[in-house]
Amino acid sequence: MMDNSADSTPDTGAVAQNAAATKTLADWAMQTLHSGLPTFEAARKIATRLGAHRRADICEVMFWAPELQENRVSEGDIFIEVLDIEGAEEVALSRSRQTLTFRRTRVPVARIDAWCMAAIDGMRAGTRDSIGSFYALVWRDAENRWRRIHDPLSASLPFGPFAPAEYYDVAAMQAARADKAYYAALPEGAVHKFGPPGNILQIHVPTATASMSLAGLTRHFATLAERVRQGAEPEPADRIFLGYDAVQLLPVEPTTVYEAGPDFWTEVEDRDGTLVVDIRRPDTTNWGYDVVITGMSAVNPSLLETDRPDELVDLAAVLHNFPGGPKKLILDVVFGHSDNQGLRGLSHHYFAGPNMYGQNLNYRNPVVRAILLEMQRRKVNFGADGVRVDGAQDFKWWDADAQMLRHDDEYLQEMADVVQEVAGRQYRPWFVFEDGRPWPDEDWELSSDYRAVIESQRDDDVFQWGPLTFAHNTPFLYTFWLSKFWRIQEILRVGSNWISGCANHDTLRRGTQINPKLNINTRLGDTRMEILDKAYDHPAAQMLTYVAFPGVPMDFLNAMARASWGFIRNQDDQYGVKVVAEEAISLNWQVDAYTYSEPGNFRRMKELGFEDRDTLGRFFVILPALVEATDYDLDVMAKLLNAVDPPLDGPTPYDAAALKRVARAWMDDMHDYCNVANYVDRLGDAHTAYMLNLRAFRAARPWLRDNHGPGDVFDYHTPTDGTVAFRCLRDGPEGEQVFMIAHLEGKPILDIDPTALPIPGLEGGGWNVALRSPTIGPDYLGGPITLHDSMAVLFTRSR
Repeated sequence: MMDNSADSTPDTGAVAQNAAATKTLADWAMQTLHSGLPTFEAARKIATRLGAHRRADICEVMFWAPELQENRVSEGDIFIEVLDIEGAEEVALSRSRQTLTFRRTRVPVARIDAWCMAAIDGMRAGTRDSIGSFYALVWRDAENRWRRIHDPLSASLPFGPFAPAEYYDVAAMQAARADKAYYAALPEGAVHKFGPPGNILQIHVPTATASMSLAGLTRHFATLAERVRQGAEPEPADRIFLGYDAVQLLPVEPTTVYEAGPDFWTEVEDRDGTLVVDIRRPDTTNWGYDVVITGMSAVNPSLLETDRPDELVDLAAVLHNFPGGPKKLILDVVFGHSDNQGLRGLSHHYFAGPNMYGQNLNYRNPVVRAILLEMQRRKVNFGADGVRVDGAQDFKWWDADAQMLRHDDEYLQEMADVVQEVAGRQYRPWFVFEDGRPWPDEDWELSSDYRAVIESQRDDDVFQWGPLTFAHNTPFLYTFWLSKFWRIQEILRVGSNWISGCANHDTLRRGTQINPKLNINTRLGDTRMEILDKAYDHPAAQMLTYVAFPGVPMDFLNAMARASWGFIRNQDDQYGVKVVAEEAISLNWQVDAYTYSEPGNFRRMKELGFEDRDTLGRFFVILPALVEATDYDLDVMAKLLNAVDPPLDGPTPYDAAALKRVARAWMDDMHDYCNVANYVDRLGDAHTAYMLNLRAFRAARPWLRDNHGPGDVFDYHTPTDGTVAFRCLRDGPEGEQVFMIAHLEGKPILDIDPTALPIPGLEGGGWNVALRSPTIGPDYLGGPITLHDSMAVLFTRSR
């Protein structure tokens, strides 16, 4: 493990403003602002120098702070606050809690309207091996109180997004990256444009490995890479990570902090020239989408083992250097909305009013627009080859002339046009948008065509999530596949620029919230847990995705590992009980009496008094009903829970505080329960080998990404007789044909000879079995077969 203690690197001198360099910086800013450029274009230029940047031995710091104008703060009351760890005090960022004393220096600024800047001597730049100076913009109000403005474009946030940022040597981090050869191989000259990968593995970092960190995930891929280099036979636990061209991380931006505390940065003593701070290591758990916008260009410190942002660069390098061909890194960015906590870190100028998630962003403000794009640029410069944009339909603005909300497709285009520069090469990433407009209208599932962004963007390789990749996807309910047949036909016709596949962070989560009393496909398994696992890790559905569907397949690691998954957020104090009440139904799908009883599972809930699953299940049946009946009044809910006869288990007698403890314990326990490391020893050898071979089949035939041509055939077996079995015949280049039949649900099809079916283009013989689902067995080489639920066979021939 790398040592991130404060080292003995001497200060470069007293922290002070460099007057000449500050004047040079201010002159540049003034010239840019008064250059005659449109406000947005000028703001984009200035945004590249916002935050803290190393220029030789000088640190340039610049903030946009329009709130200072509103408060009529004079330049003499505005400073850059620099905080350095006092003396030789021992510091380890990996420590869960410590008290640190900082030496404080307030450096005067130059100010041009809302822009504040200073060039500073004596600041230490943080690196992988040493801790840098911390900084913020501070101002003194009329009552002589000091107020702090944090840097929204900071590169390192060891203490979270609402604490001073660390001045970090980003250039040194980039210079040390281990994948320079990957970038050197890109074409020189024009800006390179990355195209789509062949397929994607979607990963939630904290539940992907036992380490729960970016560094742990990097070590895992490094170990896999070494096994591949040595030609080792992959184990089931290896296979779920292999065979993918790209890895897409759920958001790694800073998320919300604990609403009710404790804060990670708590000032306990403010002496003249020093500041004593109670430091807690950020340890929140979140699925990644509860962002606060500020700090988006940094890495969520809760995901960092060493609290060094280099961990994200390291992951990119391991993926880019993977033997057999580089794997692309795709970052999932959330700029369509902010949690309400964003109001704590940014001025109101960044926001355009409340929405269902918290706050809309003020994209029409040219400076905000420029800063958001700069945040994106800096984040992707960690080494991402692609960007997935969450909730693109949420990027909206109010058209005062037409008196209506409009989608800001121009901003989406600007996102896709951002040029990255890594290791001396310029490139534009591949872009994929999640856009279900007219969502959240009630008819969105029917009326969305999932092509709004594809058709509005200039590039022909812009992608969107396809209709089977969106949230409401329940392949464990009878009739699901036939009810979606009209959508499947769309996929075949226009799906080449869609992400395909059934399992992702949204669909699996939604699946766990379905009423288990609905018409469940019990042929998938003997228990609800088995049914859910097999529905999203389905051999026949995967055959459909990887052979029949065009576009780019995406699999979710937790689904491929048959690991549990849910809505994970332990920071919510106000609505945490309500969220858990909504998630309570997932207990029916993901937890049985035996798994609950295992010593490592649900230890916090057990400590609260829910000793077995039945006692927790009884509580979870009543809780959602009370949320609705009381209009979410925690005090009334507690009173009613205490009156239940026979009495409930748990932290009785209940009150509002006890209910919040239950909610927090459930979220923390579910986070641990969902970790993939808990499930890999249960994976089947034949099943994981089949899935890996299926991915290899697709990789060897990139033409399968194309839309179906006039000679291709896709239909379902008739007469259905209570069965849904899809058949697909596709013509490839150089005379190759592929044919698959996949039994998705229903009764068995008895003694069917797949290649003798009356399908135009199938006749003529010469078919060979290329792949079969595990339950068919290796002895099947063609001819009549009885197909049961989840079985699939793939044939090939050359003509």
